[in-house]
Amino acid sequence: MKKEIKFTILAIILIGIFCVALTPVTFQNDIYYTIKVGEHIANNGIDFKDPFSWHQDLAYTYPHWGYDLITYFIYNIFGFTGIYITTCILSVILGASIYLVNTKLAKNKIFSFLITIGVMFIIRGYITARVQMVTFILFILTIYFIEKFIESKKKRYVIGLIIIPIVIANIHVAVFPFYFILYLPYIGQYLIALLAETIIYRKMKINQLKLKIKLYSQRNGNEEKVKKYKEELKQIEEQIDRVKIKRTKDLQNPYKIKLEKNSNVKWLILIMIICILTGFLTPLGTTPYTYLIKTMQGNTTENINEHLPMTLSQETEAMCAIILFLAILIFTKAKIKLSDLFMVGGLCFLMLSSRRQVSVFAIVCSVPLNRLILQQAYMYTNAKEEELLNKVLNIVGISISTVVMLLFSYYFAKDKFDDTYVDKETYPVDACDFILQSDKINLETARFYNEYNYGSYMLFRGIPVFIDSRADLYAPEFSGKEEDIFMDFISTSNIGTFYEDTFKKYDITHVICYKNSKMNMIITKTKDKHYNELYKDDYFVVYERVDTEEK
Repeated sequence: MKKEIKFTILAIILIGIFCVALTPVTFQNDIYYTIKVGEHIANNGIDFKDPFSWHQDLAYTYPHWGYDLITYFIYNIFGFTGIYITTCILSVILGASIYLVNTKLAKNKIFSFLITIGVMFIIRGYITARVQMVTFILFILTIYFIEKFIESKKKRYVIGLIIIPIVIANIHVAVFPFYFILYLPYIGQYLIALLAETIIYRKMKINQLKLKIKLYSQRNGNEEKVKKYKEELKQIEEQIDRVKIKRTKDLQNPYKIKLEKNSNVKWLILIMIICILTGFLTPLGTTPYTYLIKTMQGNTTENINEHLPMTLSQETEAMCAIILFLAILIFTKAKIKLSDLFMVGGLCFLMLSSRRQVSVFAIVCSVPLNRLILQQAYMYTNAKEEELLNKVLNIVGISISTVVMLLFSYYFAKDKFDDTYVDKETYPVDACDFILQSDKINLETARFYNEYNYGSYMLFRGIPVFIDSRADLYAPEFSGKEEDIFMDFISTSNIGTFYEDTFKKYDITHVICYKNSKMNMIITKTKDKHYNELYKDDYFVVYERVDTEEK
């Protein structure tokens, strides 16, 4: 026991170092609007109106209001450094959670450590100051609570399962429906086991025969028919008994898929139904139930990179993970639980449908993968975990493990040493300074056209925007407007629509764009007289649009 505790301490320390090394210093665009939304909520509450765009009366659902509020308080007290440290802490908690859940469910510490390192490596691109860091932790804890409840039926796991969707409904409403997807593999396995055990057709036949026997027994002169039905009933019941015995033996030693029936799953179904109702425990009303539906009805998911279908050739780590699963299942004697197969198959489908689900696939499927690898280790080697722990926990083992992980962590961290919280190549830091200080720009009347990726930084600086990375806000399904602002931006940025047509439609007075954008190249090459250059640096340019037509 002492050795296991020592290894757990060592593993968590090394995982923590690696997680911090993977955490980027430079922030993504979402953090900027997160801070400002949190500030607005702190000062004005949830008013369901957007205060940051110059578009009038846009409806806003505040889909992660709780996270926004907490992030604002952290920023208000500790600044960007506080947000960076918080992200590091969440990264470490995520890594530790993956490791501890794997050790509890797969019953092995060494493989759990190696798999955790692999998972954090795969999802390194998703480690950032966004609400997803919290939901990742909640998802892996959900798997733990579900499996432990099925195993023991203890109430404390029920409490955990009920608290998690309440938290999700208030910090990341977009993934509220996804929480219930994690239940489906276990429920699916239970229903299939139940159907297989019941033998539907024969069960129905038995009920019919029993009904006939009862009816004919009440009438005189039907003794022969009753006798005939009783003999037929006896034969079917004997046949069912033989089938059940054979199925029981098959289930004890299946070829590939282990079908387990646990009566606790029926209570899990009840818990899931209760959890569905927790979506009302939020100030957002019915948003947890409608947000995903509205999102799927719109065009935003078809035009945002992380929502697009995954291309395997561009996701090497995900492709390797799929190949590893297939290789173990096809070429070894490993057996997989049907619930695990459903989980891997379902999340693989979601991952192929939307590349952002690579992260959830890697995190959740670490448990089934751990079980499969552990089977192979015990099947083809005589090594026991205790023996391996002895080798790792001596002076040489600890030294080698520590040095390897430190070098591995340094490799990922070394390029971040000179990074800043805000990247001037991505966000118009100096351009915003100019806009805020310029006497030629009146922010109360200016209508800036800007691009999607840096709109959040502009509103963070207090400049009203045309669009920012809150894509849903600018879609008609959410905004309450007839105009599809999001698609107008997409079409304009791709030069599918002539930018001047869009600017006339929205009465644009000023334009800020990347210096190397298609729009700026056209304006520069054509020497368009409608645009008076006010500012230019190495990355951004600001124009005043002159001679605009009055509507």
